[in-house]
Amino acid sequence: MHQSLLKNMSPLSTAHRAFVLLALLIAWSLMPGAAFGHAVAEGDKGYIQEITGVHFIPFMYLGAKHMITGYDHLLFLAGVIFFLYRMEHIAIYVTLFAIGHSTTMILGVYYNITMSSYLIDAIIGLSVVYKALDNMGAYQRWFGFQPNTKAATLIFGLFHGFGLATKVQEYQIAPDGLLTNLIAFNVGVEIGQLLALGAILIAISFWRRTDSFWRHAYTANVAMMCAGFVLTGMHLTGYFVTPA
Repeated sequence: MHQSLLKNMSPLSTAHRAFVLLALLIAWSLMPGAAFGHAVAEGDKGYIQEITGVHFIPFMYLGAKHMITGYDHLLFLAGVIFFLYRMEHIAIYVTLFAIGHSTTMILGVYYNITMSSYLIDAIIGLSVVYKALDNMGAYQRWFGFQPNTKAATLIFGLFHGFGLATKVQEYQIAPDGLLTNLIAFNVGVEIGQLLALGAILIAISFWRRTDSFWRHAYTANVAMMCAGFVLTGMHLTGYFVTPA
């Protein structure tokens, strides 16, 4: 089936579609409005502040919406799966990431653990840099060893979850039904993550079947690394220039 599909698609068009998807994701992350605007929409914030009690579906929707528009999270995940071919390996890494961000997102909001969203988002930007360098084999060349990729995915998942927690805290959710609503939000995050990841994986899978992938894989990760550095710089700038 895959071979017949590929016969109907030229290598150029296949590579072009996959590369365009990654390029759009990187370009989106480089937009100043996106970097500073990755927060709670005013309409969503007003709605959440007016309701009390358990509202599973609305919070699930908000979680999915946040993840699908979470360019920094998606860039990191794109880096994680960039060279993963087997579905079981992809499942392991995505599960580790999900465990990490679910843990700190729920605990961070439930116990009201606060930190500057600019600083945590800067760390998330650095996670994109880390993964891009890992994909380029930089650590083996520079230091002569390969960091534990599974542990790194889990650890950065914890930071990504704390980043989600800083955004959720902006909702000022009522304490009535808080835990259930947080679980609903997290379910939505997982749904949004799977939808976005599925689209990225399909595009990269087609791209891998062309000679263009190996010609441009290094360049794509350089672009991803640059996007991570730009995001980090923007968020650090926001931290220092935004009034307390």
